[in-house]
Amino acid sequence: MPKMTFILQDDSRKEVDAPLGLSVLEIAQRNGIELEGACGGSCACSTCHVIVDPEWFARLGPGSEDEEDMLDLAFGITLTSRLACQIRMSEALDGLVVKLPAATRNMMVDR
Repeated sequence: MPKMTFILQDDSRKEVDAPLGLSVLEIAQRNGIELEGACGGSCACSTCHVIVDPEWFARLGPGSEDEEDMLDLAFGITLTSRLACQIRMSEALDGLVVKLPAATRNMMVDR
């Protein structure tokens, strides 16, 4: 079973099983990691923003235009930011490392 590591907001690390075909968002939620995904993983918000370790970023391939638009709304965006709902686990990503940002911005909540 492939594995991946989440670096949590307190800088602790949590290595988890990462079943093939699941999104990083689904993997986080299955493992009790606080990654919101307010839109249910449909690339319609930025609450599942993660920062991909630079060593892994190039292996992901480019994000879609929709993902780039949603990332523009994310808090603390970096050059290696991606939406966890758009990263699907594959054998090539065995060992993937992502960091949770310091905060998220949920534009879907009525204010």
